[in-house]
Amino acid sequence: RLANAVTPLWRLPYQEQLQVKYESQRKVLQTLASRLKELGVDAWKPGELCCPLQPVVPSPIINGYRNKSTFSVNRGPDGNPKTVGLYVGTGRERNIVCVNANHVENMPPKHKQVAQSYEEFIRCSPLDSCILFHEGGHWRELVVRTTSHGHTMAIVTFHPQELSQEAVAVQKEALKEFFTCGPGTACSLTSLYFQESTMTRCSHEQSPFQLLHGEPHIFEELLGLKFRISPDAFFQVNTGGAEVLYRAVGELSQAGGDTVLLDVCCGTGEPGTIGLSLAHQVSKVVGVEVVEKAIEDARWNAAFNGISNCEFHSGKAEAVLPQLLTVWEDAQPLVAVVNPSRAGLHYRVVRAIRNCGAIRRLLYISCKPEGEALRNFLE
Repeated sequence: RLANAVTPLWRLPYQEQLQVKYESQRKVLQTLASRLKELGVDAWKPGELCCPLQPVVPSPIINGYRNKSTFSVNRGPDGNPKTVGLYVGTGRERNIVCVNANHVENMPPKHKQVAQSYEEFIRCSPLDSCILFHEGGHWRELVVRTTSHGHTMAIVTFHPQELSQEAVAVQKEALKEFFTCGPGTACSLTSLYFQESTMTRCSHEQSPFQLLHGEPHIFEELLGLKFRISPDAFFQVNTGGAEVLYRAVGELSQAGGDTVLLDVCCGTGEPGTIGLSLAHQVSKVVGVEVVEKAIEDARWNAAFNGISNCEFHSGKAEAVLPQLLTVWEDAQPLVAVVNPSRAGLHYRVVRAIRNCGAIRRLLYISCKPEGEALRNFLE
């Protein structure tokens, strides 16, 4: 059941999986064509797609490709509330259980090892797991990040409830000791972080990530560049797949030496990875991102890789982008790459892009084209 929920195509041979994905994108384009027809845009023959659809590009790595996994803490199939894994079931059916992820094929062994160690730790802890905030408990989710360099970062979320800072400090020390001197040493963590949080999701600004052990960052290489990864930095979850994606972006952009690349991340927390990877083929890269820590990482990455033709602007894209584009000289060609979250682009971003005559080409990267991205396509 867990494999079906997390990797629904896992029973199919990989070539068949790619064909299923191709057909799903074909349906998206058919939907887009019918919506455009409703709006009076009908420039293709009945039954045709509104634009060409290329074959799906395979991932260089099929199994164990994930570089980031998030594990929940909740009741397992046996009722143990200190089970670390992934959810199966739905809230509506009231049948949610937390299942060990050892048999999930897209997750590397290191992630599973750290999750098992964390489960061992919390089961020995005198403190309860935190399932519902108002019911108390403390131990919450675990995030594991790994890189091709062999680096491993673990981030533990903890609800302090009514504990004093002294009592929280005792728990932090116990967690650190487990992973540096106890059974958890087998995980060979590069970085161990701890975050106190009373919210479902919490940024570094809201509640700082506290480094308990090791290095503050882990590092990954992508297309010959080295990237620094912070605890909450966004990085494409399939590194090999990201290289394929960014090469495709570079080819589709048709950007030359006189082009300025506008890299608009729109809240994904991933400025610079696309822009920096294409900096060598354009005259300048301008990045826009709302996550301040991600901007800090992007500037560091640019400096570390000796890239000097990049600038990064912090703020919401819908606020920053219109100001940037209104002063743009039409003589300098722009290529815009937008990579929004599943919420899609804000209408002010769409309007700013449409009003800027200097933008010669627009690339829209979407992890869910059948969602809000479809609305953006129509806009």
